[in-house]
Amino acid sequence: MGIVPGGGGTQYLRNRVGRNRALEVILTADLFDARTAASYGWINRALPADELDEYVDRVARNIAALPDGVIEAVKHSLPADDFTAGLLRENDAWASTFSLPSAQHLISGGLQAGAQTPAGERDLEGLMRGVGH
Repeated sequence: MGIVPGGGGTQYLRNRVGRNRALEVILTADLFDARTAASYGWINRALPADELDEYVDRVARNIAALPDGVIEAVKHSLPADDFTAGLLRENDAWASTFSLPSAQHLISGGLQAGAQTPAGERDLEGLMRGVGH
């Protein structure tokens, strides 16, 4: 839509996949399959649908079986990054692109083409690429 992703997307993505891959993901607006996302570190793993329930159940049982205090101790030893400065930069970048005439054209064109509808959301990339040309 001609804007910088907001809501923490740029910051969390960069933290997960690194700056270069985050630039690739955001600037190309390509779709990425689960295997690629897993290889980039974007997601923890990609599993076939028929293996998902068994995996989730095993992970939940393993975590539930940990002695009291272990979960809290692990979370304490691996603190979350402080994204405050990055989130502020992201918000400034989003705000500076949102009002650009090119972004307004893409956003209004996307809405007119049905980007907010279930059908439009299923093919948002195709829909928006059509509006952009």
